[in-house]
Amino acid sequence: MLAIAKSCGVLGIDGYEIIVEADVSAGIPAFDIVGLPDAAVKEARERVRAAIRNSGLEFPMRRITVNLAPADIKKEGAVFDLPIAAAILAATCQIEQPEKLNNIYIAGELALDGGVRPVNGALAMADFLRTKNVDGFFVPQENAAEAAIIPELPVYGVQTLIQLVNLLNGKEEAEPEKVDIEAIFNNEQGYEGFDVSEVKGQEGVKRALEIAAAGGHNIAMIGPPGSGKTMLARRLPGILPPLSLQEALQVTKIYSVSGMLSGKEKLMTSRPFRAPHHGASSPSIIGGGVVPRPGEISLSSYGVLFMDEMPEFKRDVLEALRQPLEDKKVTVSRVSGRVDFPANFQLVGALNPCPCGYYGDTLKNCTCTPHMREKYLHRISGPLLDRIDLHVIVPRVEYNDLSDQKPAESSAVIRERVIAARKKQEARFAGSEVLCNAHMSRRQLVEFCQLDEMSNRLLQDAFKRLKLSARAHDKILKVARTIADLAGEERITALHIAEAVQYRIMDRELD
Repeated sequence: MLAIAKSCGVLGIDGYEIIVEADVSAGIPAFDIVGLPDAAVKEARERVRAAIRNSGLEFPMRRITVNLAPADIKKEGAVFDLPIAAAILAATCQIEQPEKLNNIYIAGELALDGGVRPVNGALAMADFLRTKNVDGFFVPQENAAEAAIIPELPVYGVQTLIQLVNLLNGKEEAEPEKVDIEAIFNNEQGYEGFDVSEVKGQEGVKRALEIAAAGGHNIAMIGPPGSGKTMLARRLPGILPPLSLQEALQVTKIYSVSGMLSGKEKLMTSRPFRAPHHGASSPSIIGGGVVPRPGEISLSSYGVLFMDEMPEFKRDVLEALRQPLEDKKVTVSRVSGRVDFPANFQLVGALNPCPCGYYGDTLKNCTCTPHMREKYLHRISGPLLDRIDLHVIVPRVEYNDLSDQKPAESSAVIRERVIAARKKQEARFAGSEVLCNAHMSRRQLVEFCQLDEMSNRLLQDAFKRLKLSARAHDKILKVARTIADLAGEERITALHIAEAVQYRIMDRELD
């Protein structure tokens, strides 16, 4: 007899439908799974067999063929254990009304005792099913709250295989999982991180971080060891605007697919901060694998990707950032197909001015030759530097600043100014996909960054003197637009252009 159950797989960060067909027929006992399964899916044979028997149900000693369709997409993981078991039990009439499987979807890993274990990507699957008008989505109990974030979908959590069978046979009743997503979002939203007020001195760099937060700009900080680059970078998420509900859902979806949601976490309400080691490989940063998985640039979407000791990263890793910084997405191509991952992150880079770290320092002498300094800085290519909006020097902190007990401006105060500037940008770009100045198109740049004669002359002089590229020219205009927004001014003035030009320090010699 043939029975069909429905499940979901995940490709990239999006769910897609999987049809689980189980044929139980006479013949020499065998259990085969086809449909391009990986090793974990093939091992489902033993998990399903043991789970059915240990649940007090009958495992058929006949020829069993399970097909996972579509057969041209690689299936991976243990997410199909539960639907495979359901299809086999329906084919052997242990699920008394197999037609009940027609409009429900099932996902879950089976333990040998018949228990149901959590899986990755439940939110991505639920998001895919939201428009399908299904009767129910049966998932492990640990995944129920996560999947129930999608309010249009009836989600049922199950703890054991026999519980699923009893629910389908009408021997048990269950209510769909309910989650008040707006209450969770409003109650938990915030950034419980480090405060800018803890950083002594560095007022100029704090100003640059505020501009970066207000306009969504990328920033590179250059300074000697111990000057506070990492401290400052870790405080950027605390001055960024809060996530919108849609952004929070997208971030949660990415972390769900990656298996990085904690057991109690239903919704990620704080902006991510990712700081990969400089020895990280290109696939770990960009994303990849036989079945592509999100990398660090996707995990930092709607948040911050911090690259400490930026020149120490491998050249191919740095160059691979160029496309995501422009397109806000990354395309991972494999023989089996192509997957797009979100990459809407803010890049924060930190680097020393030379290999020893003390070129230009006021107290320690640099031991590097000019050739060594040039070679070190050129590890970051010109095209990548062009895509970084602000380059700022982080000088050594003086003793007077360290010993100063006066309270400094807090992250909350700076954040209010950033939010006010972002609201101006939302109104400016209403009706388009652009949300902040850093993402302006060329047409929007012409429309919203018009210069008076003095500002235009100043930018023209900087363009010639610094030998700027067209992209760097546009970056200056975008940063100037953000500075004007923070000042509450509608038009860009020469003062705004002058400040924006000062944040292109890597376009000139570091001296």
